[in-house]
Amino acid sequence: MPESTIESLVEGGKANAGPPLGPALGPMGINIGDVVNAINEKTKDFAGMQVPVKVIINSSDKSFRIEVGTPPVSALIKKELGIEKGSGSQATQKAGDFPMKGAVKVARMKQDNMLAKTVKAATKEVIGTCVSMGLLVEGMDPREAQKAIDEGKFDDLFAEGASLEYDREAAAAAAKEHQDKLAKTKAAAKEEAEAQAAEKATAEAEKPAEKEEPKKDNKAPAKK
Repeated sequence: MPESTIESLVEGGKANAGPPLGPALGPMGINIGDVVNAINEKTKDFAGMQVPVKVIINSSDKSFRIEVGTPPVSALIKKELGIEKGSGSQATQKAGDFPMKGAVKVARMKQDNMLAKTVKAATKEVIGTCVSMGLLVEGMDPREAQKAIDEGKFDDLFAEGASLEYDREAAAAAAKEHQDKLAKTKAAAKEEAEAQAAEKATAEAEKPAEKEEPKKDNKAPAKK
């Protein structure tokens, strides 16, 4: 059966009949409102995030189905912690502490788009992203958290139906403390760099000019 596919990027739970969806769906002869409602239902868990969606339309009977992509792992982690960005200095400055339950939750959301065959393996991949973002995981360096998973310390979280509820407000508050500390550190480093640059410029300006030595005449004396 002939099918047409329309791809778009929408804000989770907030798709509407305006551009870019409306104009693309109009010529297809399907109920745009039904499509928008279906997209919003499927993307409601991604509120505040840009989500890739595909609307696949059967040209013969005008039926459709929605396929929803998922945002990058880093975007899902930032949403869980309520932060805008990670740390620019991963080794020395941390941007927050990601609960293990949050890592498993993100792993379950992304597993279909990963090579990982189990939730445990997918969670280790998610934690790998925490390394580049400058995040702790359950109070540990992400690499230590991965070792703890290998040792079976979090096996109860990988069971089907395990509760992944955690105090998101507390995690967000802790992340905010890390972010504030990070911002202060960066501001102090910037002020210090500016002060050093100003000091160097002043020293250069006050440096006495070097006297120019008279040029020597290297010409050989004329023969008499």
